[in-house]
Amino acid sequence: MFRVTQQFDFCYGHRLLNYDGKCKFLHGHNGRVVISLEGEKLDDRGMLVDFTDIKRGIRGWIDDALDHRMILNHNDPLLPMLREEDQPVFVIPHNPTAENIARLIFEYAEGQGFPVVEVVLWETRNSKAAYCKP
Repeated sequence: MFRVTQQFDFCYGHRLLNYDGKCKFLHGHNGRVVISLEGEKLDDRGMLVDFTDIKRGIRGWIDDALDHRMILNHNDPLLPMLREEDQPVFVIPHNPTAENIARLIFEYAEGQGFPVVEVVLWETRNSKAAYCKP
């Protein structure tokens, strides 16, 4: 089995609903995503997936869709006000925890045809969450 891994850094904001702690307030993170792809065969170049393709396909999406945006639950009561003020938001159907953001990135990569097996999101230097193939 072959495995390639690439990491990307991006900045995002969020807040958690139904949470009684500091993260219930709007705040931001300098996050790091580590994405791992696996497969049994290499292509005719001797690669599982070209790192440039990962960068273009996944990092490009992260940069366009998630970087410097508030990632919020679709039921967040602040969403209408942020949209009215033309603030950059990315809306998800779940609470925007590190776990759910890792799953979001995993599902995007998988939907683009990448043989992704795990996405790890480092929310801080000391805290990470992962989503992997069941």
